[in-house]
Amino acid sequence: MPAFTPALTVRVPVAWGDMDAFQHVNNTVYLRWFETARIDWFARVEFQSAGGAGPILARTEIDYRLPVTWPDTIDVAVGVVALGRSSATLGYRVTSEKWEGAIVAEGLTVIVLFDYGTKQSVPLDDALRARVTGGA
Repeated sequence: MPAFTPALTVRVPVAWGDMDAFQHVNNTVYLRWFETARIDWFARVEFQSAGGAGPILARTEIDYRLPVTWPDTIDVAVGVVALGRSSATLGYRVTSEKWEGAIVAEGLTVIVLFDYGTKQSVPLDDALRARVTGGA
């Protein structure tokens, strides 16, 4: 996974119901954890354009490192890996309290700035770029 500087970290308790028949957290739960961190990040940087375009998830990638089981508490760090014309690639690092802070998963998502009225991507404006990179 590409390196990134975490912009924020979200702490999430592992729920018993997150586990599947194989007695570990189901792979889909990691997507929810990424989403929790991403939504907090969206709120922090106000990820929308002056014209009202907002984010849409275009791609997700996850590498699972260690199994997570209940009870546990995980921390999900999120930060910007790269900016494109109309997109932001976010990196995620999930660590586990039970695993003594070891990385249990890493991942990426590509978020596109999307005009829901025209159904098209729109370029990141200068103000949004500044907020995303911490310049505002």
